[in-house]
Amino acid sequence: MKLKNTYFLLRHGESRPNMRGVIVSGLRDGKKWRNTLTKHGRDQVAASVREAKEAGMLDATTVIYSSPFSRCARTAAIARRVLGAKGRIVFDDRLRERWFGDWEGTSSANYTKVWDADMHDPRHGIANVESAAAVRERARGFVEDLEGRYEGRNILLVSHGDILQIMQTFFEERPASEHRMLAHLRVAEVRKID
Repeated sequence: MKLKNTYFLLRHGESRPNMRGVIVSGLRDGKKWRNTLTKHGRDQVAASVREAKEAGMLDATTVIYSSPFSRCARTAAIARRVLGAKGRIVFDDRLRERWFGDWEGTSSANYTKVWDADMHDPRHGIANVESAAAVRERARGFVEDLEGRYEGRNILLVSHGDILQIMQTFFEERPASEHRMLAHLRVAEVRKID
């Protein structure tokens, strides 16, 4: 797909669930303030976005879309402030965290079980987890909508590690099963999609 816009991915900064080592992937709990960024996470985001701004990647005209989860909403608000962006942040449920099913509220060590299964079958639904193929499809639809709405814009997508990893497979025209083979997005990392 030839893109009419330039896309930048921003993974949220260090969050309270990250620090607790707990999976929080449900929309209801994800929106709660108790699951937002830590102080360190807020500092990470400000530094990362400032660096992207100073490098000329992002500026006040950047369009910002975000997951509605509190950790992403806070990340997007910091990005908007650092960039001096005038436009409002647009929250879209299609940028929400991947649903980790029966592992919701359990140890983040369970992520690796899902990722191992993803490599063998991107359509698996073990433990009622949202499949990598389904996440890729929602990401594809979202980007196609943005491509129909904008032209020649820098668009910052603020979201979560898994969806952004899987979204990259769409941009790179690779199967969803390869999302963990791509360079891992660090917390608060800004990455330009080429």
